[in-house]
Amino acid sequence: MPQFDGRAYQARFDVLAAGGMDVHGEATLVRSFRPTTVLDAGCGTGRVAIELGRHGIDVLGVDADASMIAEAKRLAPEMAWVQADLATLALDRRFDVVVLAGNVPLFCPVATRSALVARCAAHVISGGTMIAGFELERGYELDDYDTACETAGLMLTDRWSTWDGQPFHNESKYAVSAHRN
Repeated sequence: MPQFDGRAYQARFDVLAAGGMDVHGEATLVRSFRPTTVLDAGCGTGRVAIELGRHGIDVLGVDADASMIAEAKRLAPEMAWVQADLATLALDRRFDVVVLAGNVPLFCPVATRSALVARCAAHVISGGTMIAGFELERGYELDDYDTACETAGLMLTDRWSTWDGQPFHNESKYAVSAHRN
């Protein structure tokens, strides 16, 4: 698993936001599902979780990388952050939405991708949704992801090519998928 520099990673988004780019597309899509609770699985520096929290949503951020969690805690010490491996995640609660933004499945070892999906899906309430976005053509195909979701008891309800809801098509290089429990 790659190691990151949380401050450097966050600085990229800070520069984009300072230049006027909307860096909250993931949070906006998640909010459209009207959750009261969200698990930000693979939260990185907390960009999505912090934005969701600004809208009154109870969010827990989880990431395996210590540097990312340290930066999230620095940016929002009042929020809940957990350092843990998503492929073995066992929290004592479930959420309206579990979001995996920013290529989360691509950052875990190939052999644990199905486990990652299953463990994240285990934290979705009945009637809740898991939303994941990742680049295509990087060794993890949508059929594999959909099969892992189906095995975990989730059914595909929506798919887009971007976090801002652009329609998905066969030439899409990115997919955002919503699977319901």
